[in-house]
Amino acid sequence: MEALARRVSRCRQCPRLVDYRERVAREKRRAFREWDYWGRPLPGFGVADARLLVIGLAPAAHGGNRTGRIFTGDRSGDWLYGTLHRFGFANQPASTDRGDGLQLISAYVTAAARCAPPDNKPTKEEFEHCRPYLERELQLLERLRVVVPLGRIAFDAYLNARRTLAQPVPQPRPRFAHAASHDLGNITLIGSYHPSQRNTQTGFLTQAMFDRVFAMARRIIES
Repeated sequence: MEALARRVSRCRQCPRLVDYRERVAREKRRAFREWDYWGRPLPGFGVADARLLVIGLAPAAHGGNRTGRIFTGDRSGDWLYGTLHRFGFANQPASTDRGDGLQLISAYVTAAARCAPPDNKPTKEEFEHCRPYLERELQLLERLRVVVPLGRIAFDAYLNARRTLAQPVPQPRPRFAHAASHDLGNITLIGSYHPSQRNTQTGFLTQAMFDRVFAMARRIIES
């Protein structure tokens, strides 16, 4: 995992993303002008013996791209780590920076794309460049029982990675829906809406809906 993290953090495959993430890190947001932005790709975060894998879309420009940890420093991360804490997958609910003491418990969090993209929209080619990193994580996380992709893009990224690794994907191919579970043999796949501000502030995703997903994950892991 450490070797993979070093490899991810040094990646420069996508010129558009390299330019954007580094420009954001130089220009900063006024509220974070005192921060030394990370400005690089983000490796996954968690433990190698994880039973739960959570897959996001991509780092936020002034969240993970600033703090250097996935889902850290933005509202989406507040939702995610607060929920992981309630269901026993994190030692604390807060995730503000790499030195805040957060530890995951039997869980690992990663993303389909590792650099903050303009308008939060990586291109198809950029996703393809990142996919080997997700594939390698799936190989290393040998004890997984539940995978929760946050959003349809992460859902598809996970299934594509399984296919590349010659891991079974049911036919017809599972369809994304919130809190819908799919038995993949050794893994249960549970879709979830992404806890973006657009989803949470409009009520498209409520806390009760998000809790339902992780309550399902906890039950499966403990069964």
